[in-house]
Amino acid sequence: MKKQIIPISFLFAAILMLGSSSVNAQANIIGKPTPIPIQYSLQIAQFDFPNQMNWADAKKACEGLGEGWRLPTKDELNSMYINKNTIGGFSSNSYWSSSEMSIFAWNQYFNYGGKISDSKANMNYVRAVRPL
Repeated sequence: MKKQIIPISFLFAAILMLGSSSVNAQANIIGKPTPIPIQYSLQIAQFDFPNQMNWADAKKACEGLGEGWRLPTKDELNSMYINKNTIGGFSSNSYWSSSEMSIFAWNQYFNYGGKISDSKANMNYVRAVRPL
């Protein structure tokens, strides 16, 4: 049996390619962040994550965007709803907030503004924010 030796430069290039796909995915979500035009000093990612997710996955996905990115609080999410036409790009469905109560977390519908507590296992849209 002949052993195969993989050159270190090949491994290094493969690692770089994996890292760059992560960077590209981040750029596809963050886009050109919008500062929220209200009392919160926040940037809002330009785009939603492409798929709805449960609350735990939503929280991890936002944090995975890099330093400072997170789910908005329920008050920040409401401000995003109020300013949805200025910010743009929202679905007319519900979005997760970081505000939680046991097995539930707050979300808000972006078609009529309704706010509810929802099981963290349910699937909702996600838009990340971070402090300015």
